[in-house]
Amino acid sequence: MSSDAASQRRTALVLYGSETGNAQDVAEEVGAMVERLRFTTHVSELNHVKPESLKSYTIVVFSVSTTGQGDLPANAKTFWKSLLLKKLLPTFLSGVSFTWFGLGDSSYPKFNWAARKLYKRLLQLGADEIHSGGEADHQHPEGLEGTFIPWLTGFRTHLVERYPLPQGQDPIPEDVQLPPKWVLQLREQDVPPSDEAVIPPKADGVTISGDFPDSYRLDNDCRPLHDSLGATLTQNKRITPGTHWQDVRHLTLTVPNPVSYAPGDVIAITPKNTPEDVQSLIEMMGWQEQADRLVSLVPRDSTLSPEETPTPPIHDLESHPRLTLRELLINYLDIRAIPRRSFFSSIAHYTTYDMHQERLLEFTNPEFLDEFWDYTTRPRRSILEILHEFDTVKIPWQHATSAFPIFRGRQFSIASGGELKRTPEGGAKFELLIAIVKYRTVIKRIREGVCTKYIANLRPGSTLRVQLQRGGLNSSVGQLVGPMMLVGPGTGVAPLRSMLWEKAAIVKSYQEENPGVDPPIEPTILVYGGRNRASDFFFEDEWHHLSELIKLKVLTAFSRDQKQKVYVQDVIKENSSLVFNLLHDKGGAVFVCGSSGRMPQAVRESLTEAFQSGNDAGTQSLSRREAEDHLVGMEKTGRYKQETW
Repeated sequence: MSSDAASQRRTALVLYGSETGNAQDVAEEVGAMVERLRFTTHVSELNHVKPESLKSYTIVVFSVSTTGQGDLPANAKTFWKSLLLKKLLPTFLSGVSFTWFGLGDSSYPKFNWAARKLYKRLLQLGADEIHSGGEADHQHPEGLEGTFIPWLTGFRTHLVERYPLPQGQDPIPEDVQLPPKWVLQLREQDVPPSDEAVIPPKADGVTISGDFPDSYRLDNDCRPLHDSLGATLTQNKRITPGTHWQDVRHLTLTVPNPVSYAPGDVIAITPKNTPEDVQSLIEMMGWQEQADRLVSLVPRDSTLSPEETPTPPIHDLESHPRLTLRELLINYLDIRAIPRRSFFSSIAHYTTYDMHQERLLEFTNPEFLDEFWDYTTRPRRSILEILHEFDTVKIPWQHATSAFPIFRGRQFSIASGGELKRTPEGGAKFELLIAIVKYRTVIKRIREGVCTKYIANLRPGSTLRVQLQRGGLNSSVGQLVGPMMLVGPGTGVAPLRSMLWEKAAIVKSYQEENPGVDPPIEPTILVYGGRNRASDFFFEDEWHHLSELIKLKVLTAFSRDQKQKVYVQDVIKENSSLVFNLLHDKGGAVFVCGSSGRMPQAVRESLTEAFQSGNDAGTQSLSRREAEDHLVGMEKTGRYKQETW
């Protein structure tokens, strides 16, 4: 698109860098708002555009999440690297008008670091910020919406004032549906469905084998997922007692060929819907006639150039063998998700019942944010349940990929390292520690996590398409052999276990090459936390074994084993001189893993207090300011890292 073309019409480019999909959701919602102001709008991931193309648009909006230790998501890194080229002049992006929205978690030291880095670099290259950026915090009591809605409202007001519509032209009203960018259509080679393809509904339970064709079974994953590995589940073992409040699984996945990975890396598992849930949706929507016919996903506007064609909602779908509507629903669309406000805006156009339409649109109104939360987020009400309650909504099957969110892989830290990374046959092995999400909400209904429900019902022998992704801990060999403090309550111990087995492998290799010589390995402290020693002291036997191989000291905090609750931060305070010696005197590194929120902040505070307490002799300690500065210095040099979820 030329600069002349951009001057003749209002154009907007909305770009996202997203790891889990939240930043993409924000970008899509911004794109819809801007499109209603009659901007010709294009939404894309950052890696799909070149920086020099930004000048072709009237406005550019960036939606970026922060991952790891202040990093940009994988689908934004190519774009980011191109902005860092030294040859770029300070006027490279002159004429680019932009704003931005960052998504982060304030329990991390580098809160919203990625968006802030991008913002500063855009200014350095001459771009003009036309509206102040916004920042979402995962810890906000109202979640993402708590900061996004006010920011979006302010941005819309700014656009209306700065880019007024021509006289006689108004914004597209909210009750007028924006046409979907991509639609489903029947394939020309389609044949009528056979009798065996029809899926009978069942009352309860999850069917994983036997009753359905292979492509519908949960234990047979043949999806062409991008950059995925074909893995076999060899173990799915519950390691907490049946009487314990939480079901925690120790999974083992294997692939036939060797695969290299490091401590801190993750496996992403993309769930499936049960055939029963999909059949229920098909019947509600009246899609029985099309359910088992072959479909294709195509751009609604076939006249667009490749550069103007929007990014497809599902990648690699064209390589799926003989895709039917039913297979699309089972494998790709998250019909059990807790919906965002934009979902209500979308489905409101698919009912002719005024009362239902009015109520659905109320949930999209920022003034009714509390009602939206009370109806969806707090009770964890799913899309499928909402469609049961608003039963006059009838979504055209052609619009399924625009109406429903797309499944995204859920990330789980790899718990294996060292000798545990390989199978006896020479293939790769991945061990995972996964807490199955199941609880009762304020409306007394049992809720289950979409992905962990899928995982819990898989049997050994099941095949999965999984994605190996680099994590944010990035522990170097120097750190592994050096002094380390590992803090990991509950399933947060998974990546730390990987580190410890990796350290043991380094020791073993050194001893084989240098018989009789003590390896130059510094001590490691593992601070582990759980509820009860008898119920959730994960890998207890391994810690004793590893203590004989490496200089490992395990400190534990079991909150419910005594009257007064004890947490990992309390154990750190109780061992302040040991912590001071390891981290201050020896220059050790800290890795904190587990639930986000209060835990990482409490751990950081306990480390600050440990530095203030000083050594055993009381001859050396830091002031409060010095202790805080010391922690900041550790962060800058990569000696303080956090991975929470």
